[in-house]
Amino acid sequence: MPTILDPLPANVQTEVNALRAALDLSIPPKKPERNLLIGTWNLRAFGSLTRKWTAASTDTPKRDLRGAVAIAEILSRFDVVAIQEAVGDLRALRDILKYLGDKWGFLMTDENLGDAGNNERMVFLFDTTRVKPSGLACELVLPPEWLAEVSPDAMTSQFARTPYAASFVAGNNTFILVTLHVLYGSNSANRIPELKGLARWMSAWAKRSSDWEQNLLALGDFNIDRKDDLLWQAFTSTGLTVPADLETVPRTIFSNPLKPALDKFYDQIAWFSSTTTGLPRLSLEYVKGGGFDFMPFIYKDTTLTKSSISFRMSDHYPLWAEFALA
Repeated sequence: MPTILDPLPANVQTEVNALRAALDLSIPPKKPERNLLIGTWNLRAFGSLTRKWTAASTDTPKRDLRGAVAIAEILSRFDVVAIQEAVGDLRALRDILKYLGDKWGFLMTDENLGDAGNNERMVFLFDTTRVKPSGLACELVLPPEWLAEVSPDAMTSQFARTPYAASFVAGNNTFILVTLHVLYGSNSANRIPELKGLARWMSAWAKRSSDWEQNLLALGDFNIDRKDDLLWQAFTSTGLTVPADLETVPRTIFSNPLKPALDKFYDQIAWFSSTTTGLPRLSLEYVKGGGFDFMPFIYKDTTLTKSSISFRMSDHYPLWAEFALA
């Protein structure tokens, strides 16, 4: 049985070379003590792995070593990345960590149980040569008083998949990342309570900010359909701001470049800006952000459909933001 540490087959090596070249052009390089690269990626059903270089149509799961290597190459470009849809089985994660090497670490939650939780975990992967955990790791649980309020903002239950927060330090800069995969539900209105709950929590946290907590960012899959729709309004209701250059980035491999106005706006990286009244501004200096379209570079010698590739890689593109370090 092949392993992810075996020499790459020739066709896979060719794809990896092309992928690396594209990543060099798309994502800023890591600059020692000068920049910070934060990513978020919903990796579809990120659980087990078929230890073949290319899984057959009869294999389960469909994610294979070829897809895992491509995922690892993309993840390696970030200093810290939040992953959504990591499920109970950790085989793919373990193999990718082997490929990345001993200098990579991770933090994660246990599985979110129940049908709505989908057995998902929240995961942070990080390059320990660039960032280190600074002490805080917690799940976000709403106070009972918030749940009991009779108001449009009230939730009647906790988050289906509990948000996860962790603090990191890069150079002299401490920052906190809060990641969430919002409940999709039977219709878009089902998502509004979780989005409002997260927005309210972020605002309350920022208001009690100290130097330890000043750089507070939310990132993950928020299942927002459109900019400025009711979901977007709920997400930004307490002042969370998304940088303008992330507003036009496609989120999924099923995006239609001919109809960008219909693109989903699922994945986000957001924070409180200097114009948010009463809240501390981000002390990290934002440089730029973007996504990465991996589709032109993978499984080129196959006839796999987009849907099939989504189970080997993902149906979401990764999203990233670069910050300058003081």
